[in-house]
Amino acid sequence: MFKPLSIFIGLRYTRAKRRNHFISFISLSSMLGIALGVTALITVLSVMNGFEKELRHRMLGMSAHVVVNAIEDHWSDWQQLAKKLAQKPHVTGIAPFIQGQAMITYNKNVEGTFLQGISPQYEPQVSKVKDKIVIGDLDNLQAGKFNLVLGSELARKLGVGIGDKLTLVVPQTSVTLVGLLPRMKRFTVGGIFNVGMHEFDSGLVLLNLEDAAKLLRMPAGSINGLNIKLDDMFIATLFNSKLQQELPFGYYSYDWTYRHKNFFEAIKMEKSVMFIILTLIVAVAAFNIVSTLIMVVTDKQADIAILRTLGATPKTVMMIFMVQGILIGLLGTILGLGGGISLALNIETLVPAIEHFFNVDFISSEIYYISDLPSDLRWMDVYKITGFSLIISLLATIYPAWQASRTQPAEALRYE
Repeated sequence: MFKPLSIFIGLRYTRAKRRNHFISFISLSSMLGIALGVTALITVLSVMNGFEKELRHRMLGMSAHVVVNAIEDHWSDWQQLAKKLAQKPHVTGIAPFIQGQAMITYNKNVEGTFLQGISPQYEPQVSKVKDKIVIGDLDNLQAGKFNLVLGSELARKLGVGIGDKLTLVVPQTSVTLVGLLPRMKRFTVGGIFNVGMHEFDSGLVLLNLEDAAKLLRMPAGSINGLNIKLDDMFIATLFNSKLQQELPFGYYSYDWTYRHKNFFEAIKMEKSVMFIILTLIVAVAAFNIVSTLIMVVTDKQADIAILRTLGATPKTVMMIFMVQGILIGLLGTILGLGGGISLALNIETLVPAIEHFFNVDFISSEIYYISDLPSDLRWMDVYKITGFSLIISLLATIYPAWQASRTQPAEALRYE
């Protein structure tokens, strides 16, 4: 328990001008080290949270929150199931889809692609592809017209634009007079989208649902599955677990956390490793607190001895020096909080200003899919960093303060 005498003397020692300027320098460097570590932790974690949030929204802008499939490759009576699912709480949209793989050729250019047959009527309910189209229109995907919409990177690699004729080659064979030949079909480019993610922009081709069924030789009106959009992406796991118990036999479902599990687990691990690395800055500053207090204890041997002869207990002496160390940690943490929160809240405008002033481009849009520096300040991270900084500062004061409390007055005053 802190006593007023301990706090009074500890604060007096902290405010007093030191005879040893080196001790003052170490104290200042300890405070600035803690401030730098806390600032770096808050800023870096906020930026990583921002990237995670931006990537998640871009992914889920093209992917559903929950997907329902059949054990068989396709089924036809999907309308009745879709109506039942649409009546469930939190469901905001349902759209059928057909998926497959193909090669797309134009002149001498050949690229592997992922085909997705969609309904232009229902697809905007579950994805933002209609808003991401930069040239053309999603409504050009009319049944029987054999139009397609493809990603901007794929269009650039092939060198195609609106109205160009492409050939899709699917891994199915047709029996002809000359033998087995791969199944091919000519399509017309009806639109180009740009999501900002390599996975979609360089490898996704959208077709009309009926055209995709004909290309893949599926029965008319059949689909591969249903995409479901929820009003809150974070309840997808709970919604999916309940849905699996209610689906008829022969159907199964999975949510977006399962679909992109490895990706987000990698981001989570990176955040944990980055937290550990950056906390070393705070740890080094805490070692400086230990050095500072050990030198202060050595410098104040006579004062400690006089206090002991006047009746101060070892606990009181220990608290005097703990107050100094805790104050250094507290001031460093407060400075770091101010700097970190300010940077995290303004980094999206600060970085472009620095780029403009020095005429540099830190995150080039030609290389990276996210060319800005997003930030998402989460107060729970701030609380954890603050608590860690204060705890490590407190622990750093224990040993030097304990050494001070063991000072023997007779030994300390022998040569005074």
